[in-house]
Amino acid sequence: MSLSLFVLLVLLAALVRIYWILPSANTTRGKRKRSTEPRSLAVFLGSGGHTTEALALVSALDFSRYIPRTYIISQGDNLSAQKAASLELTKGVLSTKSKDEYTILKIPRARRVHQSLLTTPPTAVVALVACIYHIVIAPFFRKGRPVFADVLLVNGPGTCFTLCLGVYVNKFFGLPASQIIYVESFARVKSLSLSGRLLRPLADRFVVQWPQLLQYKGRGEYHGWLV
Repeated sequence: MSLSLFVLLVLLAALVRIYWILPSANTTRGKRKRSTEPRSLAVFLGSGGHTTEALALVSALDFSRYIPRTYIISQGDNLSAQKAASLELTKGVLSTKSKDEYTILKIPRARRVHQSLLTTPPTAVVALVACIYHIVIAPFFRKGRPVFADVLLVNGPGTCFTLCLGVYVNKFFGLPASQIIYVESFARVKSLSLSGRLLRPLADRFVVQWPQLLQYKGRGEYHGWLV
């Protein structure tokens, strides 16, 4: 077998595998049964309005069911970290016994505000490598936690795409992987964001907050305003 044919077969097999793990390929595949067992949660806080919306979503959850919780922030975004800590205090779960119920994880930004498109690929690669480390590699060194988080909640910032790619590395190799829930920003009224368009076929659940966004071909759910 020639090298070129071997490479072609490997690429074909990879494409088939990627198609097979896409939730959009089969709407009945990958549905999980409801469980009363605690689930670990990770949520990306993208700063500014994205952080406000993400924390509004998290604040509606039963914290006794989602343990532990991981708040993912971009490096330098201290305000989002403070808001996450404030939410934990407001929910009344922070005590001597429950200090380990939440953590704040810092990762590099995939793209800084006003960063040119020409310089974005290198920073995006750095962010992707960091996400792969935290999502794929680090869980192997934790006792009793073979998966980064049972649920990954994202709502639009660019870095959330690299987080979801990290999840798909696990899915590709058949490793325990997070269920991705994407909630489009409330500000997106007439069209999906770039992150939304990219993650629509990848997210296990894709939720919009304005019904007109479902007119576009593709997957999606509408449950009214969530924030």
